[in-house]
Amino acid sequence: MDWKSINFDWNRARAFLVTAEEGSFSAAAKALKVTQSTLGRQVAGLEQELGVTLFQRVGKGIEITASGLKLIEYVKEMADAANRFSLAASGQASGIEGTVVITASEAFSVFLLPPLLKELRELEPGIKIEIVATNLSSDLRRREADIAIRNFKPKHPDLIAQKVKDTKAYLYAAKDYLKRSGPFKRKSDLSKGDFIGFSDNTKYIEGLNQLGLSLTEENFPYISENHIAHWSLIKNGAGIGVMPEKVGEEEPAVERVLKSIPPFPVETWIVSHRELRTSRRIRFVFDFLVKAFGDS
Repeated sequence: MDWKSINFDWNRARAFLVTAEEGSFSAAAKALKVTQSTLGRQVAGLEQELGVTLFQRVGKGIEITASGLKLIEYVKEMADAANRFSLAASGQASGIEGTVVITASEAFSVFLLPPLLKELRELEPGIKIEIVATNLSSDLRRREADIAIRNFKPKHPDLIAQKVKDTKAYLYAAKDYLKRSGPFKRKSDLSKGDFIGFSDNTKYIEGLNQLGLSLTEENFPYISENHIAHWSLIKNGAGIGVMPEKVGEEEPAVERVLKSIPPFPVETWIVSHRELRTSRRIRFVFDFLVKAFGDS
């Protein structure tokens, strides 16, 4: 924000607003409990600061000018904000209202976030949530989102991040697929399995092979970057795929493949931009998500 561009006194702006709403200097002075001469000086001082005429004499009364009409709506917004500020400071305003934009991967957005966000709005019904479900990293510094749930540690110093408990992911397959293509009793047995991969499949294959598997691109007849399509292929018996433990264990149509394979640890970070320090709304949602994912 360009603080130098704010070149007027709020008390003078308030005098302008009250005069416009009351319709006269005398009524405005009475409302503000100041003398009429004091109020007149405040309005005149604001006109000098802004370089505009706010009121003009019409007979024995006054009338707001065209310039004043252009400015009055902004001053009303300032008055509303000042009133909310005073109420909050005195403890009379406890509600949190407004929209918070959360971005997360498709899997997190579809399978993990909904029950948490329902609980969040039960605590603060004035908060509205916009979900950006994407596997791409939204730019928080450009305000593409207020809060991001990421599976890697952010590097930019302007971002505020809190690491929560790692999410575990396992290999799953539909029960009918396991009956049809199994049994898979040893890691070596999985070399004959069909797997569902991702667009950048090389790292995925390397990660699986580091766990003791022996897979090649030939094991991946299905490729999809979309997590929902990936999970649908698994449930429909197309092959073996990966999914967070909470999702996989709650789906009766699938089973974990070869339980001797250790989990894939998925880092989970709750990330926000600098407005976290000054927005009570964003702070509330951030802290809620940190606790929710930390306890899950």
